[in-house]
Amino acid sequence: MAKQTLRIGIAGLGTVGGGLLNLLSERPDFAPAGTTTAITGVSARSRTRARSADISNLPWFDDPVALAISPDNDVFVELIGGAEGPAKAAVEAALKLGKPVVTANKALIAVHGAELAALAEANGAPLLFEAAVMGGTPAVKMLREAMVGDEVEAVAGILNGTCNYILTEMEETGRSFAAVLGEAQDLGYAEADPTTDVGGFDAAHKITILAALAFGCAPNFAAAQVEGIDQVELLDIHLARDLGYRIRLVAQATRSDAGVTVSVHPALAPLGHPLAETKGPLNALFIEGRRIGRIFIQGPGAGAGPTAAAVAADIADIMTGAVRPVFQAPATALKPFAAVDAAHAVGRAYVRLMVKDEPGVIAAVSETLAEAGVSIDSFLQKPVHDAGGVPIVLTTHATPESALLEAIRRIGALPALLQAPKMLRIARI
Repeated sequence: MAKQTLRIGIAGLGTVGGGLLNLLSERPDFAPAGTTTAITGVSARSRTRARSADISNLPWFDDPVALAISPDNDVFVELIGGAEGPAKAAVEAALKLGKPVVTANKALIAVHGAELAALAEANGAPLLFEAAVMGGTPAVKMLREAMVGDEVEAVAGILNGTCNYILTEMEETGRSFAAVLGEAQDLGYAEADPTTDVGGFDAAHKITILAALAFGCAPNFAAAQVEGIDQVELLDIHLARDLGYRIRLVAQATRSDAGVTVSVHPALAPLGHPLAETKGPLNALFIEGRRIGRIFIQGPGAGAGPTAAAVAADIADIMTGAVRPVFQAPATALKPFAAVDAAHAVGRAYVRLMVKDEPGVIAAVSETLAEAGVSIDSFLQKPVHDAGGVPIVLTTHATPESALLEAIRRIGALPALLQAPKMLRIARI
């Protein structure tokens, strides 16, 4: 039996696009489906930009939409990025024709996933996005395929390698956030404008997608609670370590009778915990199933090779003709998840106060916490050279967030405070 050829158009030739071009040129018959691949068109913002892959003999398209609708390709691969603009227009154009689409665009899926799923299913076109979350680590396939026989109750983990690299380097080298961020930009881990990464939005896009897959609902990025690492100070990293914790940017989605909570926050993970031991640019994820229990996966969340391999895995699924809803439930039945009010969440917290070195301060803080209904679990007072005051650090017992925030407000008004209190959550994993 003669091999069939799957013709592929690729829009976006950055790190991932270049990695995919190299993979497909080296291994055009990579998939065990009796089908080989051929690249029949490419598109990017610049034709002459230096690249790791040779595109000189490939058909060039200035407009990615023109590539998406070209009859010369059977599959459209979108690696442009961004929730709007040419990426969205090209994906929509391909799906309207019933053409399979593979994308690594987490912002597009997190923001417009429901409408794109409806378009894909109405036209019988696969829409696959394994590479949008955790790069080459198969988080999407785990939830979309391996967990369909179970009921997922929670997913949580480290989904942004840039932030994890920065927090790891701050702890291990003693350098400030700004210094390590600059190095991350030089190494290519962080963009020139790092806001999407360090502000927590990249991780929020990813956990929004995982929540939709886990709970069979429409992505609802607007409901995610997002806080980045740009306000994490070296002092807190050191003090958290003294208390037996390591700070990580934790993305979490949890389902309860009240609805779904999707959040991204810097949080403290106990030393020895898998998230605390996930260092550098690695990603890690817990999946909690009602029947299976807890699953943990860890691996590279970015990079040319890993992410291109994830794109190739989706292409292989298209070759085999695998058909399933984009987000577990048919698109016509998808509804945005009901977001739980964050004030009702119950959890533990780390609170750091910078106070004047004078009698009665600890008693005033303890009394204020008690009045707000917050009880102390552990307490640390440790003079720090050149800190501008005496840092007092405490961890709380599980407390409703509304009570915790009220306690922080009251403490901030005490005359002994030299600066606003700093609060970080303790991971509930």
